[in-house]
Amino acid sequence: MAILGNIIKGVIELKDTFTSEIIHNDAQEKVLKELLETAKNTQFGKFYDFEGILETSHPQKSFAQSVPYFDYNQINETWWHKYHGGESDVTWPGKPSYFALSSGTTGKTSKRIPVTDDMLDAIKSAGIKQVFALKNFDLPADFFEKEIMMLGSSTDLEENNNHLEGEISGISASNIPSWFRGYYKPGEDISQIEDWDERVQRIAERAKDWDIGALSGIPSWIELMLQKVIDYHKLNNIHDIWPNLQVYTSGGVAFAPYKKSFNALLGKPITVIDTYLASEGYIATQVRPETDAMQLNTDNGIYFEFVPFKPEYINEDGSLKNEALALTLDDVELEQDYVLIISTVSGAWRYLIGDTIEFTNIERAEIKITGRTKFFLNTVGSQLSVNKMDTALRELESQFNTTIPEYTICAKRGDDDEFYHYWYLGSDLENADEDKVAEVLDTALKTANKNYKVARSKALKGVKVKVIAPERFHDWNERNKKKGGQVKMERVMGEDKFADWEAFINES
Repeated sequence: MAILGNIIKGVIELKDTFTSEIIHNDAQEKVLKELLETAKNTQFGKFYDFEGILETSHPQKSFAQSVPYFDYNQINETWWHKYHGGESDVTWPGKPSYFALSSGTTGKTSKRIPVTDDMLDAIKSAGIKQVFALKNFDLPADFFEKEIMMLGSSTDLEENNNHLEGEISGISASNIPSWFRGYYKPGEDISQIEDWDERVQRIAERAKDWDIGALSGIPSWIELMLQKVIDYHKLNNIHDIWPNLQVYTSGGVAFAPYKKSFNALLGKPITVIDTYLASEGYIATQVRPETDAMQLNTDNGIYFEFVPFKPEYINEDGSLKNEALALTLDDVELEQDYVLIISTVSGAWRYLIGDTIEFTNIERAEIKITGRTKFFLNTVGSQLSVNKMDTALRELESQFNTTIPEYTICAKRGDDDEFYHYWYLGSDLENADEDKVAEVLDTALKTANKNYKVARSKALKGVKVKVIAPERFHDWNERNKKKGGQVKMERVMGEDKFADWEAFINES
């Protein structure tokens, strides 16, 4: 009998009984006031008169009118760089204990995003919320006695000017509570290995020693790890060695593109829970099984604003125009893409995180990630977001009975001086009729997006497709950044990057 598991499950259910439902609008107003109050005496708070904003009758409105939007380059060049020169109280009281290194999907150069102790507390609180939400997924008591495999970046953080640097997954893992360490795998020794291939090799070697009940990490790297374990032990599927695996907590990117290839590694269905942890904070987590949408963490150190993702508000490079309208939770609508803007306990203010989202349930503050501001393909009016591309690729998977976990696309002129969408699809399709694949993809995109259909009847000449092995995408990431951690594949490339990509594929 799972005595400990029953106790833990009972505590979770009891906690839920005495927890009131969050009123998200009220929670957000409170969070903003707390942020402004705490940071009013920082350099940033004085410059933008946070104290004066707090004295107005509508702080949310005054905040939006007084403080401009910032992307990473803008806030780093104006404010955050001062931390590296030894200054304190810049955008948040004191100095950050950590800086999260994030190259994201756009290049080799790492951003250095401050991570304060207050942010670590907020991330821990959001993680506890996720644990308590497991009650809604009707998991058996013995699940709560199993171990959790968290595959992130290395926890061997680098010291630099009296702070530590690393990817956010490594920072979070290095700060896990002491009571959780017995459940956490692959454990501290393996997690500190910097080389991703070596780390995964050690995981494969030790896999039989663990009783894994849950996995956590970015889908593409989790898949590679699972395949390594399966190959090393000559298994049919991962449940042959981890029979009690019941939950996968996805994060960082949408899980849908990986669903089919991921399930092929399993011996039985498992529960997939989406989360949204970025270098800038723990944004949202799925709290109920009826939907794969995630609930914004509205009461926990992050204030959210939402800019309608419309051409009149967005510059060509994906940044926001100064006149772009920011909405609060009171004003958002369903079926509308929004650019996500955050202000946080790490001293990010009206910060363009780079993601677009849409609401699936406004009262519950539930969202889905729809893409990246820089990955929105609007050449000749096609208006394709990543979620529309993903939807079309699911149709391809169905018609061709394949998996397409990775892809990238570029819009450019062909030899005939007409505009085409050039797609590279990572798939196991052998000897694929690429013209037929392109035809099916084109039809699926027309169905998914009326603006694309209009563009195809006018300035967008057609679709061209190349099918390559999914491993080539991993090789590209390894060459340009590194494997594992928070590294994600760019779904949309500009022409210069795409030329490098094609040269890389052709030389391989």
